[in-house]
Amino acid sequence: MQKKLPMNSILILLAIGAAAGMLSGLVGVGGGIIIVPVLVYFLGYSQHSAQGTTLFLFMLPVGLLGVYNYYKVGNVDFRAALIIGCTFIVGSYFGSKIALAIDQNTVKKLFGILILLVSVKMIFGK
Repeated sequence: MQKKLPMNSILILLAIGAAAGMLSGLVGVGGGIIIVPVLVYFLGYSQHSAQGTTLFLFMLPVGLLGVYNYYKVGNVDFRAALIIGCTFIVGSYFGSKIALAIDQNTVKKLFGILILLVSVKMIFGK
């Protein structure tokens, strides 16, 4: 049985879903680039648990077999993935609306900046 999630953790999970959904709609990314680092750095997940939980979020369309492997060794938090998924849907709707209203070259630059910032944090961060 999983322990009860504190309210601040639920709020972080909801914000992750909205932000990742928004970025998914805006520049076509969100899962690994946003959700995994936030789970690791803000909620203390291990890298494996963060990846397994994120894969569960995308399980049916993308990662069923990958989720199964992470699940077998205990690295999937189903509850967190479901909470993130709820706001991810809403965020992706609004992110796509914004992206479609912005010039394609601007969206391309936003995408490049996002990947660069996340890369620097992953390489040089704690």
